[in-house]
Amino acid sequence: MITVEQAQALCLALVQTGPVETIALADAHGRTLAEPLRAKRDQPPFSASAMDGYAIRSHDAKIGATLTVIAESAAGHGWDGTVNADQAVRIFTGAPVPNGADQVVIQENVTRTGETITLGPDAIGNINIRPQGLDFKETFTLNAPRKLTASDLALIAAMNHGSVRVTHRPKVALISTGDELLMPGGDPAPDQIIASNIFALQAMLIDAGAIPNVLPIAPDTPDALDDILQQASDWGADIIVTIGGASVGDHDLVAPALDRFGVTRSFHKIAMRPGKPLMAGALGSTAFLGLPGNPVSAVVCGHLFLLPMVRRALGQSDVLPRGVSARLDAPLPTGGPRAHYMRAHFSEGKNARIVSAFDKQDSSMLTVLSLANCLLLRPIDDTAKASGDPVTIYPI
Repeated sequence: MITVEQAQALCLALVQTGPVETIALADAHGRTLAEPLRAKRDQPPFSASAMDGYAIRSHDAKIGATLTVIAESAAGHGWDGTVNADQAVRIFTGAPVPNGADQVVIQENVTRTGETITLGPDAIGNINIRPQGLDFKETFTLNAPRKLTASDLALIAAMNHGSVRVTHRPKVALISTGDELLMPGGDPAPDQIIASNIFALQAMLIDAGAIPNVLPIAPDTPDALDDILQQASDWGADIIVTIGGASVGDHDLVAPALDRFGVTRSFHKIAMRPGKPLMAGALGSTAFLGLPGNPVSAVVCGHLFLLPMVRRALGQSDVLPRGVSARLDAPLPTGGPRAHYMRAHFSEGKNARIVSAFDKQDSSMLTVLSLANCLLLRPIDDTAKASGDPVTIYPI
């Protein structure tokens, strides 16, 4: 069996970065910026007042000085004249600072009588002006690839771009297999179970930026599997994911179905717990990933293999899950011959992250998975760990 790291590399090699498209900025949240984006103007595009007050020449900023108010400058309605000695312009936050002025005295620090202001004892000192280009210059470039956040959209808008170039969202077909499965809300027979892991995978894919398509459950017959694989192909899936039927029992029919479909298999089985039956391959530009049927196994493999494949399809960098260090709150015994991704919960302590592995690690237990916020890695043949020892965790 190959290692998790080897399997991840093989999975990523199956995926091609998708084409690029132009979309409206309003539709770009969560999309992946495909090309660097350069600002079209400085921000702010002019020196702007940071406060409500009076624009003056700093040379006139003397306690008790009396200045004549000659005009007004408001946001969107600047004044195009020049401030001379002993003059002031009433100005509001965000308004352009007029020529000649290089200081704004806040309104609380002056006394106004008619068209005259007198500077108070706190009028000198603060400039209260945001210079042109304080936030960014016209030369500023937002680098790609980058998954766009809400804050990014505000930045791009300020850069005066109404559209962006993003990577095409990969289409991922999800196929649950097995006669024992029934969709939620149905009336299961005594020997049936509810298809559950597909809903976690669907949500994970949406969050990652993919377009998932949950296809009908495939019964355990060669013809049914062949038909559903063809449906996924006809839909134009970039990645086809099967769930269940990946082991080697008499009723595990996925591997033969993929062989009939013409898929070139990259690997089958990895030294991992949970997730040993994982397999992957490709047919042309379409990648195939066969996940185990146990709910926890499927979701854990989704985090470690499927989501990195989606990120690679989006052209993102650093596509693999990023591990962080934490300290155990209880000892752990010696590890086994497979890398174990234990369901665990971590919290931020005063001096370090503290992680606690759940006692129950059965790969069918969704209750434990729902309480977990990380996977705690026990490498192959890991030594016994004491309370307080450092370990690697992967937040989920």
